[in-house]
Amino acid sequence: MLRNALGKTCRFLGYTVQYGCIAHCAFEYLGGIVVCSGPSMEPTIQNSDIVFSENLSRHFYCIRKGDIVIAKSPNDPKSNICKRVIGLEGDKVCTSNPSDFLKSHSYVPKGHVWLEGDNLRNSTDSRCYGPVPYGLIRGRICLKIWPLNDFGFLRASPNGHRFLDD
Repeated sequence: MLRNALGKTCRFLGYTVQYGCIAHCAFEYLGGIVVCSGPSMEPTIQNSDIVFSENLSRHFYCIRKGDIVIAKSPNDPKSNICKRVIGLEGDKVCTSNPSDFLKSHSYVPKGHVWLEGDNLRNSTDSRCYGPVPYGLIRGRICLKIWPLNDFGFLRASPNGHRFLDD
C-alpha cells in the first residue's frame, strides 16, 4: 500500500515537472496573453486592453520599426513596458519631445532599439531613459483580444512622422 502511494506520488510529480517544462517553453518561446495598463499607448492600446504577445520575433531578431513590443523597464526591472519601436540599431531618431521648438536627433547604438509610446505627451519612454537594449524585449504584440469590438491586428502608429528614413 505504501509502495503504491509512493509510486502514484512519483508519477504525479513527474507529470507536474513535465507539463511545467512544456508550459514554461510555451510562454517563453511562443507567447502569452498580456493585460496592458497605463495611457502611454493610447489610442492604439487603451488601459486594461488584453493583447497577445508572441515571443518568436525577439529570438529570431525579427523586430521591425513600427512593431509594438513588451519589454522589461530599464528603470524598474520588476515591471514591463509596452511601447512602439521607432528606431533600430544605426537608425537616426528624434530624441526631443513634440513640443520642443528645436529638434534634436541621435543614432541608436548597436544592440539597442528606440521605444516610444503612441501617446507622446503622456509616455515615459526612450526620450526619458534612452535607447533600450534588445535583450530587454520580451515579445511583440500582434493581436488585440479584448475588448471584443477592437479584436484584431493593431493599427499603424499615429506618430508615423517620427520614423526617420535618412
